[in-house]
Amino acid sequence: MNYLAHAYLSFGIPEITVGNLISDFVKGKQKLNYSPVIQKGIVLHRAIDTFTDSHAITRRAKSFFKDAYRLYSGPLVDVVYDHFLANDPLIFPPERLEPFAQKTYEQIGASQAFLPERFARLFHYMRAQDWLANYQYKQGILNSFAGLARRAAYMAGPEEAGRLFEVHYEDLNACYGEFFPSLKEFALRTLQQLQDGNS
Repeated sequence: MNYLAHAYLSFGIPEITVGNLISDFVKGKQKLNYSPVIQKGIVLHRAIDTFTDSHAITRRAKSFFKDAYRLYSGPLVDVVYDHFLANDPLIFPPERLEPFAQKTYEQIGASQAFLPERFARLFHYMRAQDWLANYQYKQGILNSFAGLARRAAYMAGPEEAGRLFEVHYEDLNACYGEFFPSLKEFALRTLQQLQDGNS
């Protein structure tokens, strides 16, 4: 999943949010440099990604990008899921998304001194350009595709991804609608297990 989903699936707990968002930038034993709660956020992030990547519905969503983007179809679908989450009226009616985004930036910013260097640089742009709220717009998703293509050494240009996103928009939305409730249930159960000390 992408940044908005990981933030939402931290269930409002500031240190869980920090761990969930920095996880991809924390390698191996570096995890031990963080507080126990941030460590649980890191573990939660990885559990969410494993559940998402191995799910049959996500495989179906990736199939729309697979021929053109192969291994990068997964990261593209992660971004697409954030678009539909941002527009999910049951989770983010119009008046809720922007306050949620700002609260998330404040939670991350409060831990600025502890952020991995690469994430800290990315977070500067995330906050300044309001990535979390802008996922609701198709242009925000196209910008994310372009950013992914810049960072990925072997990914084809983002233009075809944008075209496929438009062509398969309703199918991708249906995949999100089928998948996200089960992901939310899984993430909540995993967080509860982590907080109970069972994982």
